[in-house]
Amino acid sequence: MDSTAWSPNPALAHKKLGLLLSTSPEHSNAETVYQLSKTALANKVDTYLYFIDEGVKNLEDARFIELAKEGLKLFVCAYGCQQHHISTDGYGKEVTFCGLVILSNIIDGCDRFLAFN
Repeated sequence: MDSTAWSPNPALAHKKLGLLLSTSPEHSNAETVYQLSKTALANKVDTYLYFIDEGVKNLEDARFIELAKEGLKLFVCAYGCQQHHISTDGYGKEVTFCGLVILSNIIDGCDRFLAFN
């Protein structure tokens, strides 16, 4: 698709998309979730991303932090960070460290939810 011909889809605006990423940055799922998040935000879709298990290692990918600054609601499993020795220090309000209750709320509150395991 020619990128100059692409334009946001107004029908998607204000829909809610939930994404779960449980694989490490080396897995192709990380790139897929990044691209989906970026595209959803460009279409004004309220986008919620939850890192769990090995997925917490994606917190060290600055691209996700940049998306969070652009409106991505980024949630990270605090227990997963503890298990994988990922520091929770130094992150601003763009990152929320939390538990599975938040994940349950995301699943329940979104129009679509996709899990990448």
